[in-house]
Amino acid sequence: MPLMPVILWTDALVFLLLALGVGFGLYASHHEHLRAPWRRVARSRVGMGALVILVFYVLIGLLDTIHFRLPLTAPLPAAGQPAAERQFAPEVLSLLDAWATPLRKHQEKTYSAPFALTLFVKEAMTQPDGSVIRDYPRLKWGGRHLKDPGQRGWDIAGTALTGLAGGLVVWGLIALPIPWRMARRRGLTLSVMSEQIRAGRTELPWRTALGTLAVMLVLGFIAGELALKYHILGTDKVGEDVFFQALKSIRTGLVIGTLTTLVMLPAAVLLGIMAGYFRGWVDDIIQYLYTTLNAIPGVLLIAAAILMLQVYMANHAEAFESLVQRADLRLLFLCLILGVTSWTGLCRLLRGEALKLREADYVQASVALGVGHFAILGRHILPNVLHIVMITLVLDFSGLVLAEAVLSYVNIGVDPTMNSWGNMINSARLELARDPVVWWSLAAAFLFMFTLVLAANLFADVVRDAFDPRLRGAR
Repeated sequence: MPLMPVILWTDALVFLLLALGVGFGLYASHHEHLRAPWRRVARSRVGMGALVILVFYVLIGLLDTIHFRLPLTAPLPAAGQPAAERQFAPEVLSLLDAWATPLRKHQEKTYSAPFALTLFVKEAMTQPDGSVIRDYPRLKWGGRHLKDPGQRGWDIAGTALTGLAGGLVVWGLIALPIPWRMARRRGLTLSVMSEQIRAGRTELPWRTALGTLAVMLVLGFIAGELALKYHILGTDKVGEDVFFQALKSIRTGLVIGTLTTLVMLPAAVLLGIMAGYFRGWVDDIIQYLYTTLNAIPGVLLIAAAILMLQVYMANHAEAFESLVQRADLRLLFLCLILGVTSWTGLCRLLRGEALKLREADYVQASVALGVGHFAILGRHILPNVLHIVMITLVLDFSGLVLAEAVLSYVNIGVDPTMNSWGNMINSARLELARDPVVWWSLAAAFLFMFTLVLAANLFADVVRDAFDPRLRGAR
C-alpha cells in the first residue's frame, strides 16, 4: 500500500456523524411530516444560498479529516536479500495538506503582509561591497517569480483573471446540466428553461443557488491561483501562511460544532422526554441532575477537565505516536466536556413539550389500550419533538463554533499545536500591540469564522421557520 491510513478519534466520529446524517435523510425521505419542512427549506432563497456556503466549508473539513502517512524511501535490497518492510513517515497528513502542499511548505522567516514581496520587519543586510544596511529583505517564496517588484500589480491582476476564468469554467460544467435536465423533464426548450431560472420563476431558487455557487467558485479559484505565487493573507510570526492556517481551522470549527451535538443529543432527548412523560420521581431525579450541572460554572468545569487531561498526557507521553494524535485527543475531550455542559437546555425544552404531549388524546388512548410506555415514547412523543431537536441543534452550532474561539483565547480550548480560529485570535492578541500593527491574522480568522457563523445562522433561521408548527399553521 503506498499510503498508510490513519484514523483519529475525531475522524471516526465525523464518519459516524455522516452515516447518521445519511440515515436520517433516508428516514425523512419516507415520512411526509419530515419531507415537507425540508421542501420549505429548499424553496427559501436565503436557505439555499447559506446551504451552498456551508457545503464548501464541509467539503474542506472533510478533506482535512482523511489522514494518512507517506512512505519513506528505502534503499533497494541487495541481490539475495529479503525485501525490507515498508517504513512510513511519522508525520500525519490529510488530503487538504496534500492538496495545499505549496502553502504548507512555503514558509518564510517571520511576518509578511498580504501580497507583500518583503518581510514586515527590517534586518541587517550585507551589500556586495561589504557595507551593512537595514532594509526589508525579499521573501523566499512570496512573489519570487518577479524580477521587478513593479510588476506585482499587473501580475496579481493577470493571475486573478486566470482564476476567474477557471472558476467560471468549473461553474459552467456544474450549472449547465441543471437547466438541460429540467427542460427535458418538463418538455421545454433549453432557452425557455434558462430564462425561467434567470427570472427566478422556478419552484426551487436555482438562480440564488447557482449565483452563490458561482461566487464561491470564482473566489476559491482566484484565491487558489494567487496563493501559489503570494501569501494572500500574509504570514505569522514563524513565517507560516495565514491563508493555509485559516483553511486548516475550518475542520476544528466544524468538529466542535457537530461532534458536540453528537455527544449531547442522546442524553438530552432520552432524559427530556422521560422526565416529561413519566413525571414523579423520574422527573425529580432528572431535574435534580441538570439543575446541579447548570449550577457549576461551565468555564471552570472545562478548565478543570482540560488541566486533568494535560496532566494525563504529560505522564503518558509514550501513548501518543505523534503531536497530531495528542492534539486530536484534546479536541475530542473538549467536545465531550462541551456536550456534557450544553445538553441541559435542550433537555428542559423537551421535558416541557413531553409534559404537554402526554395529555394529548392519542397518547391517552394508547395508554388505555395497554400500549407499552417505551412504545409510546418512540411512536408518539419522539416524532412530535423532532422539530425542537432540529431547531436547537442548528441554532447551537454557531454558538459552539464561537465557544471554541473564546476557550482557545483563554488557553483552555484546543491544543496550541492545532490550527483553529481561536488559536489564531489568541496569537494575534500580542501582534496588535506591535508598531506597526500586524492585523492580518486576526482579520483572516474573523473573516472565515464570520462567514461560517453567518451562513449557519441564516440557515438556522430558515430551518426554524420551516419546522415550527406554529409558523406553519399561520401560513
